[in-house]
Amino acid sequence: MSNDLIPKTPAGKLSEASLHGLVGYQLAQAAITTTAVFEQLAREAHSVRPVEFTLLCLIAENPHVSSARLAKALAVTKPNITMWVDRLEARGLVARRPSATDKRLIELKVTRAGSKLAKTVRQALLDGETQALRTLSAAEKAILIELLHRVASAAFHTISRTA
Repeated sequence: MSNDLIPKTPAGKLSEASLHGLVGYQLAQAAITTTAVFEQLAREAHSVRPVEFTLLCLIAENPHVSSARLAKALAVTKPNITMWVDRLEARGLVARRPSATDKRLIELKVTRAGSKLAKTVRQALLDGETQALRTLSAAEKAILIELLHRVASAAFHTISRTA
């Protein structure tokens, strides 16, 4: 095989022939790009961490969700979710309230400030990713998103069956 045809790392141009076919490796390489976009447009510009942004969006899109459901959805422990919700609540981005149907349950709701922040950051990230991934057509980006979602779903189902 010609040296020009051997897959190379995006940065540094090192041979990655033995790694090229590994999904995990390619995901990690792609994450370098998307993480840089997040760091600049969310963390630095709005003081929002990835998990905080994820929680804000999930709570906004799932009114009356509980911390337990969030923990299950994100495959993290309930104490970790509680810690993150505490931080969001302290910033005035999320509110806790007793369930209207079951007073034993505490539901989460995004505040106006939380909703505004989530929308602002989401749009900034969409714009930033569009710029960072400009080598992909809109159709290619849609396919990539769908394939990644399928990979995540497959992993969840595999882990659920073996746990």
